[in-house]
Amino acid sequence: MLWNTLLLALRAIRRNLLRSFLTILGIVIGVAAVITMVTLGNGATRSVSDQIASMGSNLLLVMPGQRFGPGSEGAQPFKSSDVEAIHSQISAVDVVAPVVNKAATAVYQANNWSTVVTGSSNEYFQAGNWVLAAGRVFNEAEERSGKAVCVIGETVREKLFGGQNPVGSDIRIKQFACEVIGLLKPKGQSAMGSDQDDTVVMPLRTVQRRLAGSTDITRLSVAVKAGASIDATKKQLGELLRERRNIGESEDDDFRVMDTRQIAEMLTSTTRILTMLLGAVAAVSLLVGGIGIMNIMLVSVTERTREIGIRLAIGALEREVLLQFLIEAVVLASLGGLVGIALATVASITLANVMQIPYLFDPAINLLSFLFSAGIGVIFGFFPARRAAQLDPIDALRHE
Repeated sequence: MLWNTLLLALRAIRRNLLRSFLTILGIVIGVAAVITMVTLGNGATRSVSDQIASMGSNLLLVMPGQRFGPGSEGAQPFKSSDVEAIHSQISAVDVVAPVVNKAATAVYQANNWSTVVTGSSNEYFQAGNWVLAAGRVFNEAEERSGKAVCVIGETVREKLFGGQNPVGSDIRIKQFACEVIGLLKPKGQSAMGSDQDDTVVMPLRTVQRRLAGSTDITRLSVAVKAGASIDATKKQLGELLRERRNIGESEDDDFRVMDTRQIAEMLTSTTRILTMLLGAVAAVSLLVGGIGIMNIMLVSVTERTREIGIRLAIGALEREVLLQFLIEAVVLASLGGLVGIALATVASITLANVMQIPYLFDPAINLLSFLFSAGIGVIFGFFPARRAAQLDPIDALRHE
């Protein structure tokens, strides 16, 4: 009986194809929107996690001041002795990279590019998970003497050298020439939106002498050994720096220690919340689609009143009539769900490529959206189906 009821429902849908398509359009749009929003949100979350991981694993960023940007300029900078103290007194620390950043213009022949020059040691590459694509890093003599050598990022290579191999060439930074000894493998955009490959890395003393004009250090990148407790290391680091910077017990820190895990958790939780909000907004269109199905089913009951009367008069049970119209509504909603899933897959892949984020197929949200659309068919199809089943056969047969 169920098979015959399904065939009757499909026959009724086929008789009015255009109306059936317009009926399920709300379901199609709703399912496609929900799946697309959630899929893109998951891809964005993965992209943020990957970008944070590219900054370095088990990494602590130590900066003077308690605030980003304006308001931190007056904080006491770090010194080379701080780097040595962290190395010698905190056993869980793997590497400590002192960092000085200065904006400058790099020039090669007729090409120039405004970039960020980073002064640091070879530990900078290890702490930040940087890998060489060509050339080498600094040797001990170059770091000790502050020689004018540099390792450049992919963006700088592209802007200054095009497709050429930059290793061995000289670029000009302000008033001095710098030999390119290495090229870094590209990392892409950071989680904060900056281009990680737009960089020129020089020995710390070179930048301090030629660009900064002081021995100050503006940031410390501290990599914790694998298996060591990051929280414990972070606490030890804070206590050591408070002691070295003569901060009293009642005084607040004049520096901040940031854990890349915390940055990742903050950003990924933000993207998840946004994904949930967008998915909830898109789900509203599913309810609109359900109302459309109920409206058309009520119209269908009115149009087929005489047909219903004939079926009831020749012995059809009320539950059979109810089941027929209920199945018709569920089939409509389910078809809308399937079309919506197909549309969402195409849209998600296309938009993921445009946004340059990974496409992550989520079977759970696809299945949930389909079941939700079928459930909408049951909920909004029940009232019209019940109305059809409760028609009086004599009154129905008289209906014109």
